[in-house]
Amino acid sequence: MPAPYFVAASSRAAALIGLDPATLAQEDFVAALTGNAVPEGAQPLSAVYSGHQFGVWAGQLGDGRAILLGDVPGPEGRMELQLKGAGKTPYSRMGDGRAVLRSSIREFLCSEAMAALGIPTTRALVVTGSNQRVMRESLETAAVVTRMAPSFVRFGSFEHWHYRDKPEELRTLADYVIDTFYPDLRAASNPYAALLAEVTRRTARMIAGWQAVGFMHGVMNTDNMSILGLTLDYGPFGFMEAFDVNHICNHTDQGGRYSYANQVAIGHWNCYALGNALLPLIETVEAAQEALDVYMPEFERQLDVLLHAKFGLAETREGDRALIDGLFTIMQAGHVDFTLLFRRLADLKVDEPGSEETIRDLFIDRAAFDDWAVRYRERLRMEGSMDAERRTAMNRVNPKYILRNYLAQGAIERAQNGDFSEVNKLLAILEQPYDEQPEHEAYAALPPDWAAHLEVSCSS
Repeated sequence: MPAPYFVAASSRAAALIGLDPATLAQEDFVAALTGNAVPEGAQPLSAVYSGHQFGVWAGQLGDGRAILLGDVPGPEGRMELQLKGAGKTPYSRMGDGRAVLRSSIREFLCSEAMAALGIPTTRALVVTGSNQRVMRESLETAAVVTRMAPSFVRFGSFEHWHYRDKPEELRTLADYVIDTFYPDLRAASNPYAALLAEVTRRTARMIAGWQAVGFMHGVMNTDNMSILGLTLDYGPFGFMEAFDVNHICNHTDQGGRYSYANQVAIGHWNCYALGNALLPLIETVEAAQEALDVYMPEFERQLDVLLHAKFGLAETREGDRALIDGLFTIMQAGHVDFTLLFRRLADLKVDEPGSEETIRDLFIDRAAFDDWAVRYRERLRMEGSMDAERRTAMNRVNPKYILRNYLAQGAIERAQNGDFSEVNKLLAILEQPYDEQPEHEAYAALPPDWAAHLEVSCSS
């Protein structure tokens, strides 16, 4: 890329590989992290994979614009470094191998925001840019995001060899993944079935985490599913604002396949696609089905834990799910802001009527909320809930700050004009999503009316 420049870096991601983030702005690092220079010791490669896109088998896809530099050691283990947008690869097909500043900033910020929320994810180390022009829905400038993960192997990596009838390559890949990332599974009677079961569990837990914070991936194709259960490939993602269980964050997804409500079932569907690809190694349909059957119990268990924490319920009692679902029902009716509601719910005091006024203000049907609050208070009294302790616990799991689309858009527009300060400011805020940060109160407010018209798509 001509005349590359530094945009932003994550100090937390840099710490995972023992790097001083200040060095990432140096000219030699910028050159290496835009693909203009090969770092010493690196052996760059791109990886082939295939996948189901919107439920349809699309065949070979591959890292059309992703280049793996290699892996590096760090305090918590080895991490692969991958450049996204550094130019054409053997798998670019008709693409130009580039990413744009807009999507690179969104992936950078959301990767680090999700990590701070405690949800398994790939990480983003740095964004670099260039004034090189590329055409998407309009003319934009190019950028590269350097992302990190223990592995970028996807469900579609296995589908590729299965659908090409390459059983030895399929086995080689499966053995690599087991021996490198799941070594304990080697002792199982059927290691490949055990692999499918463990990936299915991790996927279920990851999606439970998405649902609990209102995150929507937007394009859950099998080529965007991580074999390690990490949130992978941030494209047309979104965080729930006005609650609508059927919300679609990707305007390309006209059928709503990847709506908030459908993410749970699609995660399971994708695990079935992986199971089908692994079937030649697992050998029996029964063993594969048994591995896949862990999905819904694992999802329900994890979601139940997360929802009890969100509602400040320290114990599990009969009727809890009806109480929880009751709030979601009136949230749906009034399209209540998801993040603000749960953050404010912590302020309700069991024996102080009126302490919930800021919560009531979010509802059109205040009477419906009042009725629910009576039942909620009764439930809290049943376990002797203490207001101060519950508030502290709830504020540890209900974020105050999320990457709302309008916040990302503001940072992007300033960056497109050469001002990267808002990217760095947003990063700092999102790295502490549960803290009060009174100086940044405006970043936790309801979105402005114009934000309702923002749309994101698969274009990047």
